[in-house]
Amino acid sequence: MNIFRGAMTALITPMNADGSVDYEGFRQNVKFQLKQGINGLVPLGTTAETPTLDETPGAEEDQIIAILFEEVRKFEKETNKKIPIILGAGSNNTKDAVKYCERAKRVGADAALVVTPYYNKPSKEGIFRHFEAVSKCGVPIVVYNIQGRTGINIPTDVLARIADLPNIVGVKEASGSISQQMDVIAQIKSKHPDFTVLSGDDSLTLPLIAAGGDGLISVLSNLAPALVTEMVTNALNGNFDEARKLHYRLLPMFKAETVDGNPTSIKYAMNCKKLPSGAVRLPLVEVNPDAKKVIESALKESNL
Repeated sequence: MNIFRGAMTALITPMNADGSVDYEGFRQNVKFQLKQGINGLVPLGTTAETPTLDETPGAEEDQIIAILFEEVRKFEKETNKKIPIILGAGSNNTKDAVKYCERAKRVGADAALVVTPYYNKPSKEGIFRHFEAVSKCGVPIVVYNIQGRTGINIPTDVLARIADLPNIVGVKEASGSISQQMDVIAQIKSKHPDFTVLSGDDSLTLPLIAAGGDGLISVLSNLAPALVTEMVTNALNGNFDEARKLHYRLLPMFKAETVDGNPTSIKYAMNCKKLPSGAVRLPLVEVNPDAKKVIESALKESNL
């Protein structure tokens, strides 16, 4: 059974005015997600500003993980509903990626999200061996393909090799190419029916599901989890008329959520709606005045 299906939120990390992590705000956001019916949660990814978080034992990352698991386990016990947790575990240092995957296994995450090594620009064989190394950690792995951030795309033939490895359970596909995403479904999901194909782009979720995809790891659902979940659920159930209505309602925000970068733009939108968000850490800075106008307009147009 594929538990990695539906709408999942790539959680932000709210900050206080002094730049410290707003742990109570994070707890509030997790509760908000669960109450709004989100299907899964993805902490410590790019949207969480993880490269700027302190990973010293007991410090920021560990505290975020502890709060998340506390709230999710409490919710699961009360509702008898499973909420998959996919813990961010990416690095351009394979040794560190292995360490993060081992942490994901140790804390009881349902999977680790492992991005293509960035900056190094490895060859096809280097990409394969990176994922081969993390696959040996014993935790399910969701591959994260996002050329816009890493500088390198995972070609479908390489992903097919990776998918044959043990513990590789799916891909967060943010190549930006619906054609490539369809190739992944045609060539890999046909061979591995439980291999989950999740959109990494909110705006491409509807066509990806229509082509046979399994859902979304969303940025916008930080702000509107119920609506994003409703759109994805309708699409997965074949109710495309309803899914399409929600897609076009949310489309202005799908565009605005990265108008001046991520998570800067979604954090500003959340601040506008009084959700715990706060500032971003350098090298990110607050969105510019023109972007603020775009985001404010999109919030109104999407009726959020």
